[in-house]
Amino acid sequence: MASENVMDLTRRFSQDTNDDDDFDETLAERLWGLTEMFPEPMQKAVSGVLTLSVAAIKSGYSLGRSALWIAASSATIMVLPVVFESERAQQHEQQLQQQRQILLGPNAAVSGTSGQNLLPGMGMVPPGMAPPK
Repeated sequence: MASENVMDLTRRFSQDTNDDDDFDETLAERLWGLTEMFPEPMQKAVSGVLTLSVAAIKSGYSLGRSALWIAASSATIMVLPVVFESERAQQHEQQLQQQRQILLGPNAAVSGTSGQNLLPGMGMVPPGMAPPK
C-alpha cells in the first residue's frame, strides 16, 4: 500500500511538472499579463509615479555631479596657493637653519636664536644691560 501511494504521488508530481513546462513565457510577458488585473487609472498613476521618480533621480544625479565639480575646483583654487606658500616659507626657514648651522655650529640651528647672538653658548643680553667687562 505504501508503495502504491508513493507511485501515485510520483505520477502526480510528474504530471504537475509537465503542466509547468507547457507555459514558456518570459518574465516580461508575465508582467504584461498582470497589468490586465489593475484598472486603467491605477496603471496610469503608477506609470506617472515611476516616470517622475526616474526624472528626479536623473536630475538629482546631475545636480550632485555639478555641485561636486564646483566644490572640488573651488577648493583647489583656494587651497593650493596657501599650500604652496607655506611650503615655500618652510623651505626658506630650513635654508636659514642650515646657514646658521654652517656658520655657528650644530647647536645654533636648534637653539632657536635668530642670529642676534653670534657666539654659541652665550645667553641673550636683555636690552639696557651691558655685558660684564
